[in-house]
Amino acid sequence: MVNRIAVIGGGTMGRGIAYSAALAGFTVTLQDISEEAAFRARDYIEGLLTKSVEKGYIQSEQRELALNNLSYKTELKDAVNNADLVIEAALEIMEIKIDIFKKLDEWAPAHAILATNTSTMSPTEIAASTKRPEQCVAMHFFNPVHRMKLIEIIKGLDTSEATVEIVKRVAEKMGKDTVEVNEFPGFVTSRMNCLIGNEAMNMLMEGVASAEDIDKALKLGLNHPMGPLELADLVGLDSRLRNMEYLYQNLGEKYRPSPMLVKYVKAGRLGRKSGRGFYDYSEK
Repeated sequence: MVNRIAVIGGGTMGRGIAYSAALAGFTVTLQDISEEAAFRARDYIEGLLTKSVEKGYIQSEQRELALNNLSYKTELKDAVNNADLVIEAALEIMEIKIDIFKKLDEWAPAHAILATNTSTMSPTEIAASTKRPEQCVAMHFFNPVHRMKLIEIIKGLDTSEATVEIVKRVAEKMGKDTVEVNEFPGFVTSRMNCLIGNEAMNMLMEGVASAEDIDKALKLGLNHPMGPLELADLVGLDSRLRNMEYLYQNLGEKYRPSPMLVKYVKAGRLGRKSGRGFYDYSEK
């Protein structure tokens, strides 16, 4: 049974996961090695809870419960030493994830499930760095976590059915629907998103249409809730490039990153978080 969740990483995904878990009634510890990042995550979560009350999405009592459920740490060992479930939400860099999981395996309780929030990377490879691969799994959350209803649950080679069932129940308590995926690079959603987004970038580079019209075409013509270039800006173009490079390495030529994506990342145009990507956010 999961009561205590540790979330590793105070970035966009980590703070979103911590928010949703605390609001669902779990006791949550959010950890980031940067004290400044932990403070920013705390301010973001508290602000989002307040806005949610003001807009009538939650009651003030729910806000207070969530705030009481949350704590923040900078030391990884302190954050995970009594966790039932650890959700790692670090950068999409395999070496970083493996290093974290080695430490989690040492410091988290023997019964704890170790989950990675990854959109493309192998939970089997990550789990192999631990002595508990049957208790390792991928939980792919979507941005923004508090609005998006899906969690992809990806089984590694040794992930047990008991582990899958436990994380399904956690997801359900957080108000999420789940799909169960057998591990393959990119899973379901990222393979499709990366292909569509990459083709949109190539069309923009070729002058087929403007960014606005490409996004509008997919929203109104194919009923996508967000255009592929808008979505890439939201995810972060550096994150999208890392995903594309991983898929290109593992799945071949059709996932070769668009030259425009590579150029934008080199120029520091990373999307919303840098103020400019395929769109200009400097005045928003």
